[in-house]
Amino acid sequence: MTAERTDTTYRNPVLNADWSDPDVIRVGDDFYLTASSFGRAPGLPLLHSRDLVNWTLVGHALERLEPEAEFTTPRHDCGVWAPSLRHHDDRFWIFWGDPDQGIFQVNAPGIRGPWTRPLLVKAGKGLIDPCPLWDDETGEAYLVHAWAKSRSGVKNRLTGHRMHPHGTELLDEGEVIVDADRIPGWFTLEGPKLYRHDGWFWILAPAGGVETGWQGAFRSREFFGPYEEKVVLEQKDTDVNGPHQGGWVRTPSGEDWFLHFQQRGPYGRVVHLQPMSWGAEGWPVLGDDGAPVAEHRRPDLPPQPPAAPATDDDFPGGRFGRQWTWTANPKEGWATQHSADGLRLTCVRSAAAHDLRRLPHVLTQRLPGTPCAVEVELRLDSEEPGARAGLTVLGDAYRWIGLQRGADGTVHLVHRFAETVADEERDADHPRPAPGGRALLRVDIGAGARCRFSYDTGDGFRPSGQVFAATPWRWVGALLGLVAVAPTGQGHAGTATFTRFRISTPAYG
Repeated sequence: MTAERTDTTYRNPVLNADWSDPDVIRVGDDFYLTASSFGRAPGLPLLHSRDLVNWTLVGHALERLEPEAEFTTPRHDCGVWAPSLRHHDDRFWIFWGDPDQGIFQVNAPGIRGPWTRPLLVKAGKGLIDPCPLWDDETGEAYLVHAWAKSRSGVKNRLTGHRMHPHGTELLDEGEVIVDADRIPGWFTLEGPKLYRHDGWFWILAPAGGVETGWQGAFRSREFFGPYEEKVVLEQKDTDVNGPHQGGWVRTPSGEDWFLHFQQRGPYGRVVHLQPMSWGAEGWPVLGDDGAPVAEHRRPDLPPQPPAAPATDDDFPGGRFGRQWTWTANPKEGWATQHSADGLRLTCVRSAAAHDLRRLPHVLTQRLPGTPCAVEVELRLDSEEPGARAGLTVLGDAYRWIGLQRGADGTVHLVHRFAETVADEERDADHPRPAPGGRALLRVDIGAGARCRFSYDTGDGFRPSGQVFAATPWRWVGALLGLVAVAPTGQGHAGTATFTRFRISTPAYG
């Protein structure tokens, strides 16, 4: 899912899918990354690398979103925003802001857990993008955060707090330490990452908006300021629009690197790796003299085999891999374990069966950032009239292809869509018979995330409907999803079985 590579160079993006708002740390010889997960569960994905180029998904830090009652139905752009990952006192720590609840924290003795239940460190509307700092020189602890104007009426400023060294509470009411309204030309300052280096407090934070903005650096001898600022990464004459928030990490040999995101519409926020150095005046220099690099020498780290977050799945025993997340907090019984391969999804009864965007039981994974083909086999076992199941490209507009049980007991191949402004779906093509209640479903995703749907019900693949341009949510890229649903009624509505989910796409690295 990245462009070609050599043994000595890499090409950006190193994570070519929606790993939004990345933060990165090193512990020994291992690098770890987390990212925003918004309203999906489990949340707070945890990625691991040994070379900063090849990454694998090793787990999640947040099993369920809290308060749980707030996330029983989809809230696609809410939930976990812009986490910060740190390692302190032999524990891993993640802080994040829920714009409707406040600043949360979880921690664990190892990256794979067990992670604590979320602790609300500071309650309030519009508190986002928190980042802690434990100052090893003084023993003090601090936290900085940004503001979401949609909830608080405030933006473009950073607020700093003294924090209890245990990371459990803030010790003051906080004060504005950077007011970007006072910096000519700066707007929408957010996403701060807080560091101590060379006697300075450093805040690396983007501004200017995710599509057209830049990465800034701020420094002060005192945590509460005053801070001076400098733009350290911007698009210039490259094709990397709005190089945006991320994190700084140092390798064992002393090299510095910066991982950040680029907003790419339906693909979401893909992750780039930039070389980093320190200039003559002590400011960080990112990329090629402040411009993003497309290709660069690999970090001075031991060579690693190509690796990528998993996409394919045979669903052994009915279990699904770490790459899958639900569109809300899951309920028991949505997926059934069994002795064979294949994902057995319950056709969950729902009054919102006509609009996949409102269903909490859609099982999703990220849309690849390069052209690819997605295939899955489906068998509709449910005998319930109106029960349906299929493969979807899900966003603010969506399309899906799959099978539906008719009132006369027959099964048809159906293809449906809903526009952004529509509150229910319509046919994208004429229904067709599906003998045996089986089909092989396929989506070919081309440049610009333009999707062509097709199916095979036993006599080879046939195209269905018009080309569909995948559509993101406001902050989240489009998702691939598997869904089974039934109309409201009494009793269990049966199941659908998905087997051999495959995405054919170039490899990472």
